[in-house]
Amino acid sequence: MNKFSHVSFLSDYGTQDEFVGVVKAVIADIAPHVNVIDLVHDVTPFDVRAGSLALARCVPYVPTGVVLAVVDPGVGGSRRAIAISVGGGKGVFIGPDNGLLPGAVALAGGPDQAVVLNNPAYQLASPGDTFAGRDIFAPAAAHLCNGVALTDLGDEIDPSLLLPGVVPLPREEGGQLLSEVTWVDRFGNCQLNVGPEDVDKWGSPLRIIIGASDPSNQIVRSVPVVRNFADIGGGIGLVVDSYGMLALCVDRGSAAAELQLGPTDMVVIAQDPSAGAGVATSVRLSAKK
Repeated sequence: MNKFSHVSFLSDYGTQDEFVGVVKAVIADIAPHVNVIDLVHDVTPFDVRAGSLALARCVPYVPTGVVLAVVDPGVGGSRRAIAISVGGGKGVFIGPDNGLLPGAVALAGGPDQAVVLNNPAYQLASPGDTFAGRDIFAPAAAHLCNGVALTDLGDEIDPSLLLPGVVPLPREEGGQLLSEVTWVDRFGNCQLNVGPEDVDKWGSPLRIIIGASDPSNQIVRSVPVVRNFADIGGGIGLVVDSYGMLALCVDRGSAAAELQLGPTDMVVIAQDPSAGAGVATSVRLSAKK
């Protein structure tokens, strides 16, 4: 088994409590040579979907080694603790079997082998069942970095039987594209589950509709598709973001605040009648009072 030098760590633990520090301390105690890279620890608590999307965004950039991901609302319950090998053993993903890992594993080339982390010889004695990050996941990551074989950590399982991730996909209906916000970053940029190739046929600008299920209180905008924030030219724009997806953005402002958007909110995209005419308009429809 390969020895690894890096553990890339994502969680919803936050940094107010000691949880992240304790997990890193356990890894350092067992495998002192390892460099732990903090990807993010401010995933919304219990939000497996947000954690899985964040992990998928990170995976193309993490170094060879172990990826430790913990967003685990079912900790101590029936969900399994797992480790998944990828790339012929060049990397291993560790975390709960709750849909957090599969999207990132797929981006890393798919699973080679998977085990349930049920061998107590590679775990810490635990006074309770609610801190698997400290007692199960961190020791497993550290022992793998020391060259322990994956199959020594527990019983082998069929990777195809792991709980799948939930990947939101856009769908076209009636000449419109129904998308959703997958992520709002700290600047208020709203990433959509849509790439530029999905809307190329409609040109620029595009029409977006927010609140389509409530015609009396919709936001309708004509927005340009651009490559950077400055090119928006004022108002709202669809920017091709650093991950190659389209994001609703405001130059030096918050699209989330402007449009009252959050993760999972639907955004309808359609061809704009003004496309190619050099005209962009914005209007808010609201019920009469």
